[in-house]
Amino acid sequence: MAKHRTPEQIIHLLRQAEVELAGGQSVPQACRKLGVSEQTYYRWRKEYGGIRTDQAKRLKELERENARLKRLVAEAELDKAILREAAAGNF
Repeated sequence: MAKHRTPEQIIHLLRQAEVELAGGQSVPQACRKLGVSEQTYYRWRKEYGGIRTDQAKRLKELERENARLKRLVAEAELDKAILREAAAGNF
């Protein structure tokens, strides 16, 4: 079962990994200590590496807003299509 972590939790874990790596541990050892796979670690590092917690939170807020706006546009396009069909008498 996948654990869903917040961006803040992910950044915290990445910082812990940095400490472990700086202490001489290998990536597999650090990942085991954090309880994540190496694949997850590298994916997180690619997505969240180098950003602060507040930036990650803002990024997720913008992604949610973007998804909401896309849904609104799709609904508006559907409404327009329904109105066009009704106006053409194709019902």
